[in-house]
Amino acid sequence: MIATDRNFFAYLDEMKIITILLPLSYHHGLSSSFSITSDFQEHPLKIIETRQIDNKMKYICELSKEYSFEKQYVIIDEHGGKTDLQIGAVIRTKAFDEKFYYDGNDLGVTFQEGLTRFKLWAPTATQVKLKLRPSNSSFSEIVKMKREDHGIWSVAVNRDLELYQYSFLILVNQEWCEAVDPYAKAVTVNGELGVIVRLEKTQRPRPNLPSIENSVDAIIYETHIRDLTIHPNSGVKNKGLYLGAGEQNTKGIDGEPTGLAYIKDLGVTHIEFLPFHDFAGVDELQRNNEYNWGYNPLHFNAPEGSYSTNPTNPYSRITELKQLIDQVHSLGLRVIMDVVYNHVYVRETSSFEKVVPGYYFRHNEIGLPSNGTGVGNDIASERKMVRKFIVDSIRYWLEEYHIDGFRFDLMGILDVETMNKVRNICDSLSNGTIIIGEGWSLNTPLPVDQKATIGNQAKMPKIAQFNDKFRDFIKGSTFNLFDKGFALGNEHYFEAANEVITGSIGFTKQGSGTFNEPSQSVNYVECHDNHTMWDKLLACLSEADDSLRMKYHRLATGIVLLSQGIPFLHSGQEFFRTKKSDGNSYRSSDEINQLDWERKIIFKDNVNYIKGLIQVRKEFSCFRIRTSAEIRANIRQLPLASPLLGYWLKSNKNEIILLINTTSKKQVITVPDGNWAVLVDHENAGISAKRILQGKEMSIEPVSINVLVRLFS
Repeated sequence: MIATDRNFFAYLDEMKIITILLPLSYHHGLSSSFSITSDFQEHPLKIIETRQIDNKMKYICELSKEYSFEKQYVIIDEHGGKTDLQIGAVIRTKAFDEKFYYDGNDLGVTFQEGLTRFKLWAPTATQVKLKLRPSNSSFSEIVKMKREDHGIWSVAVNRDLELYQYSFLILVNQEWCEAVDPYAKAVTVNGELGVIVRLEKTQRPRPNLPSIENSVDAIIYETHIRDLTIHPNSGVKNKGLYLGAGEQNTKGIDGEPTGLAYIKDLGVTHIEFLPFHDFAGVDELQRNNEYNWGYNPLHFNAPEGSYSTNPTNPYSRITELKQLIDQVHSLGLRVIMDVVYNHVYVRETSSFEKVVPGYYFRHNEIGLPSNGTGVGNDIASERKMVRKFIVDSIRYWLEEYHIDGFRFDLMGILDVETMNKVRNICDSLSNGTIIIGEGWSLNTPLPVDQKATIGNQAKMPKIAQFNDKFRDFIKGSTFNLFDKGFALGNEHYFEAANEVITGSIGFTKQGSGTFNEPSQSVNYVECHDNHTMWDKLLACLSEADDSLRMKYHRLATGIVLLSQGIPFLHSGQEFFRTKKSDGNSYRSSDEINQLDWERKIIFKDNVNYIKGLIQVRKEFSCFRIRTSAEIRANIRQLPLASPLLGYWLKSNKNEIILLINTTSKKQVITVPDGNWAVLVDHENAGISAKRILQGKEMSIEPVSINVLVRLFS
């Protein structure tokens, strides 16, 4: 029976509630009774509510016996008309979740001696078949799967199936569909089919990196695998690929480091790569014809093929990604993976929707898919098997690829419990795993107190969140190109800037902070999204010359690096990265998105300045204070006239003064008695003294950040 054969419709909406819709064109929508039949047994249904909705009569009926998901049922009306009972909103009930939750760790493909086992969670399916195809053949073999407890379908094949392509054929609501395994770890070109691989052939030893004691010790550098090396003068051989991003000792036309070697030399601790799980938007066989950031997830546990040297070889993307991660680790750096568990590229064609229709996605009060993400669907992370999938996926990337941290795209779509379970699995497998996320409050049908948002930061104390207040108070609104923040000379942001620089913990008014602890705040003024800061400065300071724009840019980046919390830099920010005023370059050309290594040469002085600020942050623990209590005990705001901002900071045996002048004029201030080494001023930054300041007065240059350390005799 297919949809066109149905004169009326019936849906299982709760474990014992059936909704029947009779069109008014069918017996005027009237039926005084309904019955349900299966296995030649017929039972009456109790009608408990009737009402007209548009051109249909809606009947809410109660089922007297327990519904068996293993059977197919037919609903019969008083006129003898018949329709199949389809799976409806029951899949979104707690009872369904409880009944079919499966806690095994063997979903997907597993191996035992002499056999390959396949397991799929598909509780609403009435039949499931495995479709196998050798990699060098068009012939497909169909194998019936057996239903087990908790909605699991399983089959074991007693032979070596390495490199076989596979998919599942699933019968739900009388309709067959073909789906790629949601747990697939390898895929064919463009993710069309799953592939069976022996991951033990790709295993690499886990690196022994020094532990990160606290996330405030991290300095994150965000980049895109293709952007990093695709520029003609990147000095990289395998441009735009995993192998290229992992090449060491590359040099630009000036003979100085580029790529990974440059990032190491800059002094950051973590590289955050934009998504590298399998995504849509780039034809893997024509990768130079298209570009995409990667926020179109197809398969969450398989690497993207457009970054591999041979997308047709399922092993290539796996081994080459692992090589990249190994190369990063060999330099003492760590990898943060940008993960996109909040949505899929296209809901209707996704594995999730084909395997268990309606389960993996949120729906609004009228039963339509919600769209808090803005891309057409929201993942329902609060459901048990969705949560399990996310946690299983995180475990997989940690164990198999040795990932060191995760950046959760649109984390506010997900729920608090899921994020805390992610935190727990990370802590159980590795020390120092960093989790950061976009905790925006989005319009998705999940109770506010359950959303993984900034507003619920107290419920997720070990997860950091992108601090949009820091971003907008320091540089100006991201969504108003012409709004100027504190670092761009806007005195109205003075108090707000004071708060975010001191960790967003309620420094001046305890209890009013955005976060409870500084380790929860990711401080940034630029990322892959929206305009680069340089492009914003071109717009909002259109009458200024480049030298002034550079000063503002340097000041804003300096505030990021010397504030309490976790500093986050966008790759190329240190050499005034531009995207030619493109504010949404997610599928723009390489010319727009590439990291221009010639700008690194042109703006070498600024690169060295930022490198010096990074050295200062790493050298002096007062810029990396662990707790809000320690911030209050070790930082004191200096009594300077607004808009000057100044702080006295205690760092072990050191006393530090941090001074920020956002005005266009020199400012003269009085500093405490003693000798002070100037480590940072408007021209230089580093851990060696630029000059020694004696006496009480100090002149602060316009648009500058300054760091002084007391010298003890």
